[in-house]
Amino acid sequence: MDTQIIIEKIARHLDRARRVLFITGAGISADSGLPTYRGVGGLYNDDATEDGLPIETALSGHMFALRPDITWKYLAQIADNCRGARPNPAHLAIARLEETLPGGVTVFTQNVDGLHRLAGSSRLIEIHGNLQTLICPACAFTEEGDDLAGRALPPTCPACGGVMRPDVVLFGEALPEDALQRFADTLEEGVDALFVIGTTGVFPYIAEPVVWAARSGIPTIEINPQQTRLTPYVDHHLPLGAAAAMSAIESLHRRR
Repeated sequence: MDTQIIIEKIARHLDRARRVLFITGAGISADSGLPTYRGVGGLYNDDATEDGLPIETALSGHMFALRPDITWKYLAQIADNCRGARPNPAHLAIARLEETLPGGVTVFTQNVDGLHRLAGSSRLIEIHGNLQTLICPACAFTEEGDDLAGRALPPTCPACGGVMRPDVVLFGEALPEDALQRFADTLEEGVDALFVIGTTGVFPYIAEPVVWAARSGIPTIEINPQQTRLTPYVDHHLPLGAAAAMSAIESLHRRR
């Protein structure tokens, strides 16, 4: 089907919607200069890091407990890659939709880059946390900081001297219960359309809500240049980058 026809159908869903859920992954940040990747925020597609460890091991909760210097080495590389990235038209379009949808917009993101917050999304669930908040596991001291440049790594807590960490979910750690509950509450409240953008949906907590929504008759839209395991289930698959797709959809929706 022609992409313009798909865009028009998606815009009509927005016209009728009161409450919309966006589920986003690394692909939405590609137009901000961030790669789609593995890892906590990513970059790593090789089998092993320069330390000879799989990235899943280097960025694990177990490794942080044993060798925080190794975990921080790769967290700092991820933070360096994110430095200076700005929200792209996809992030901004989603944030602006809060102005036109009476029931609101919820964003459930796998990303730790903080770009949805910078764009202005107010009802945001960062299921993997974010790199901009540092926490001390020992005393719960919290510090906000966008830049690690010039800091000694691992950073130490100014309150107790313990080793601080970003407020992200490392490999082998459980997802935050409060974020999962907010996501469950959003689904229970009901949504009139569900968008899944820039994620392959490999995790059940992403795939299952999309499949559930599709089977429940809720309009489901996938934005991804490539087909994924979710594509057979959604109502509309738009094979475009996130920025181009959301700009076109929002523009048409606003003109109605």
